[in-house]
This record gives sequence, structure tokens and C-alpha cells, in this order.
Amino acid sequence: MPVELKLSRTNRIYRPSEHLQGHIIVNSRSSISHSGIRLALNGSVNLQVRGGSAGVIESVYGVIKPIAIVNRIVEVRPSGKLASGTTEIPFSVILRQPNEILGKFYETFHGTDINIQYLVTVDISRGYLHKSLSATIEFIVESDTADFVERPLSSEMVIFYITQDTQRHPLLPELKSGGFRVTGKMSTLCSLSDPITGELIVETSAVPINSIDIHLCRVESVILGERIITETSVIQTTQIADGDVCRKITLPIYVILPRLLTCPTVFAGPFSIEFKVYIVITFESELSKLHPKTDPRTPRLWLAIENLPLELLRCRLDD
Repeated sequence: MPVELKLSRTNRIYRPSEHLQGHIIVNSRSSISHSGIRLALNGSVNLQVRGGSAGVIESVYGVIKPIAIVNRIVEVRPSGKLASGTTEIPFSVILRQPNEILGKFYETFHGTDINIQYLVTVDISRGYLHKSLSATIEFIVESDTADFVERPLSSEMVIFYITQDTQRHPLLPELKSGGFRVTGKMSTLCSLSDPITGELIVETSAVPINSIDIHLCRVESVILGERIITETSVIQTTQIADGDVCRKITLPIYVILPRLLTCPTVFAGPFSIEFKVYIVITFESELSKLHPKTDPRTPRLWLAIENLPLELLRCRLDD
């Protein structure tokens, strides 16, 4: 006797001032009695610190209390009966109530140590002798139009250059003697609805280039006691060059942001969510073949690395 939740929007994206709408679908071979059909709305910021990254024992798991954003139960139908066959019950629930005192409606975000998640659960209670019927679905929250950043995004880009002098780690001897120089520019203040754009030019390189990649990273920070635990992880890699590219040719940078793995940059009391981009140039080397699965942000003789801070905003489309 399955029960299903179907939301009105296929992308499941809603704003806090809007109504969450959809249908509760019940398939039953015979009519059933129930003592009420209720919807539970739950939204929270779930924080955790993994023992390895924090350098503490694993008992820290679960000791950080979630931050409640919304927690409400709404009765859709009082006690009654559902007929046999397929029954569709419409529902409409406003997400943010004017007098509700809970946390800010942060945007949905799926991270390593920080998860901002919104769930709606239907529960059909059938009394003590029968198991309740329930179903849960996640919906995605984005900022209200009124909360969009009003200021237009600057069209200026950050100029960067990568040489042996900008590296804090030793490079291949051939690079140190012959040198290399890569220049470019990139947008570091971006709307979540737009791609990261820019360009890159390999001006010179004494060693053939194997690959040029843009790594989008999230930087999650959680306060644990008197310490701030920070975890940086790669969430997406975009290759902009494969093989030894021609010198002094402009290569475009175009990186589309993944929806659930990014959100507006957040600086809250107990946590923060920031983003970075790592520009990684991999040079051809026999050593790189011996370590094919290394973290691209880890300094290596055959890697040249540059990182830039990235601020993400929810902006109006006409900015």
C-alpha cells in the first residue's frame, strides 16, 4: 500500500515566501481508515566534524546540534477513510510564516561537513494495530527575490600569472632552469545562475604541458568548542586544455556551477561556506605516472598551482 509525494515543480525549487504545493498519492487495493493525514516540514543546517580532519577522536560525531530553520506539522485531512484505488490529495503549505521564530532560510547545500537540507514528510496514521504510511521527499530552497543582491556584479576580472616564482614548492629541474609563464584573468565575483568565465594564455614553458584544469572547491568551516575546523574539498573539475597547447593562444575559461554543491557564500555564527578555484597546470613527467591519483591541490614537482577566492551570490537576472 504505497504512499507517494509529488511536488508541483519538477525541479523542486521553492523560495521561502512561496507555498510548497503538490499531491499526496495513495494506492490501495481496499479502502482504509485513518486517524489523520499530516505533513511535516523540516529544514535544518546539519554540522559534523570528521575525526580525521579535526584531529580528534571519533566521539565528536553527532555532538554538534543541528540548527533548526523550519519545523512544522500541518494537518491535511482529519480522521476518515480513503477509497480503494488511487487517491490524490492536494496540499499547499507556506514555507515561511511571518511570526515564526527560527533560523534564517539558508539555501540548500550538500557539503562534506555542512548540509543544509529541507524535507517534507507525509504521515498517514492508522492507529495502534496498523503501521503508519509515510513518504519523504527533499525540496530545494533558493533565496527570495527580495533577498537577491541588489548591487550589479562588477565586470572586472582578477588578473593572475603563474611562474616558477609564484610557486611555494619545488618544481621539475627543467622548469626551474628553463622557466614557464602563464597569464590570465577570471571572474571571482559570480552569480550562481551564471558560469565562471575568463581566459588563460601559456606564454612560454620549457617542459611540455600535459593538462590545464580548473578545480572548483568548497571551504567549509565549523566551530567546535573553541576551535574552528576547516575542510577544503574539490567538488568539480573542468579541463580547459589537454596536451601541450600552442603558446600565446587565448584559451577560454567557462565553468558551470553545480546547483546542489554550491550556494551563496555564507558567514554565519557557528559555520561558514566559502569557495575557491584552483588553476592547476600539469607538466609532462615520468614522475606523474607514478602518482596518478594524487590530490591536484597537493604540491608536486610536476604541478604549478594558483588559487583564487570565489564569492558566489544570488543576483537578479538583469544584473
